[in-house]
Amino acid sequence: MWLALALAAALFQVLRNTAMKRLGHALDEYINVWGRFTFLLPFALAAALLTSWPVLKPGFVAWCAAFGVCQTLSTLALSKALKLAEISLVTALWKVSLLILLGMAWVTIGETPSALGIAGVLLSAAGVYLLNVRRAHVSAWEPLTVLVRDRGQRYTLLAALFYAPSVITIKKAILASSTAAGTFGAYLAASLIMTPLALRTSARHFPAVPRHLKEFVALGLFAALTTLSQGKAYTLTLSSYVEAVKQVEILFAMAVGVLFFGEAQRVRETALGAVVMLAGMVLLALAQ
Repeated sequence: MWLALALAAALFQVLRNTAMKRLGHALDEYINVWGRFTFLLPFALAAALLTSWPVLKPGFVAWCAAFGVCQTLSTLALSKALKLAEISLVTALWKVSLLILLGMAWVTIGETPSALGIAGVLLSAAGVYLLNVRRAHVSAWEPLTVLVRDRGQRYTLLAALFYAPSVITIKKAILASSTAAGTFGAYLAASLIMTPLALRTSARHFPAVPRHLKEFVALGLFAALTTLSQGKAYTLTLSSYVEAVKQVEILFAMAVGVLFFGEAQRVRETALGAVVMLAGMVLLALAQ
């Protein structure tokens, strides 16, 4: 069950990122992130009310607030990285967040993976890494060596460091309430943090929001479906397993490229990384 939910989350994430990309061309990254956090809220609230609002356990508000801080910092750092560095190198280095999550969840919330599970997470991360460095036509060490000279890659590492605690904190918020209520509370906190930042940096873009309302609603819907799917999966297995399986979003995106944009040559170039990634998913399925 958790595997199907993680795969669904990966698919919805591709659709969410597509909506974000379209808005990014029209507006800027700050209002884009604000839109993702804010337009998710009505869908998450509706899901929480339809499934009956749960009794909130102690710590719920604190976990939501911690998620809001971590998620906002991670998302903004990643946005900065994507502006300053090549997307393939950013994507490759950012996947160290999987390894950080594996260790951090082990230490903080006692998620103890099996040997097979650790191997699956490592293979999934390695597959994503290989896929992106081959797509960028650089050596396997390039994303690491550019840390010394590339400010964009340093922002990438910062994003990875904050992403892991954002996963842990939203899982704790969900466990202290329900999947829908935890999603709503966590992203309400993120939206409350992001709104003044967006108003300060992107006030000129807010009058354009009604003109792009359909795109923002689509962004919110797919963001909600992503978080609800993965949130439910978090309650069924280790968060690092879910995040490792979600890396298949890259393969979904590649499939879209083949079907609609004739990018078969680029897929052939990254076949090795895709095979390694899928091998990691098989191990994760067997680990349960």
